[in-house]
Amino acid sequence: MKSRFESTGWLAAMARLVQSSDVDSAAGALADAIDVAVEHEGTCLLAFHRDAPPEVFHHTLEPAGRRHYVDRYVAGPYLLDPLFLLAVSDQKPGVCRFRDESPDRFRSSEYYRQYCERTHLTDEMDFLVDVSANSTLALVVGRRTRRFTKAELQRLKLMEPLVHAAMQSIWRLSSASSRRRDAGGSLHDRLTRCFENFGEGLLTERERQITQLLLRGHSTKSVARQLGIAPGTVMVHKRNLFAKLGITSQYELFSLFIDAL
Repeated sequence: MKSRFESTGWLAAMARLVQSSDVDSAAGALADAIDVAVEHEGTCLLAFHRDAPPEVFHHTLEPAGRRHYVDRYVAGPYLLDPLFLLAVSDQKPGVCRFRDESPDRFRSSEYYRQYCERTHLTDEMDFLVDVSANSTLALVVGRRTRRFTKAELQRLKLMEPLVHAAMQSIWRLSSASSRRRDAGGSLHDRLTRCFENFGEGLLTERERQITQLLLRGHSTKSVARQLGIAPGTVMVHKRNLFAKLGITSQYELFSLFIDAL
């Protein structure tokens, strides 16, 4: 029995990928190639920058989905996304499962409920490749019906060199590889300052550190490990910062942060 990588569909996708001369056609051909390798319910190709908000190059979302999940995401909440933090870090995998790179309580966080849960994704694989000193391309492959099997994960990992080469080619085809991002950089700087200074004037530096980790989906134990303090100390700080902010829940904390943006 022939493998999927020997099928006519795979060869046709490879031909389209080689012939592509613009971002849309190349990204579409790459999505088609992945579709031959594994069944999925959508892809999204975006650039994460250390000095500017993310840019979406290609996606398969309907217009209403783009407004809700993409446009709102780029407006600021991306700062809480584990994928963004992974993409701009110095050490990152070339391909990974999103759930394996997320904080331990991420799926209980308000960010997850407001932005991830509504996508109805059951599983997600992400390809990451650095394309410049400040930018990393990420290709999200999502599934809504069931999790990827071991065999499917293995096929995606086998595709890593090809996917990375295609993503780098798409970057070169895009205007993003050469244009300046001054305006976007100013927005990103403002959003980053807002996140880092959230609660300033009310909270201590330690309380702000804990607030940032809570917003990103870390549990009390995870916060304690990150900061090198006891879980009981984290709980005390959490009670104090909630009292100072006049809130009683993670939902209210998230709402305050979004309002601050």
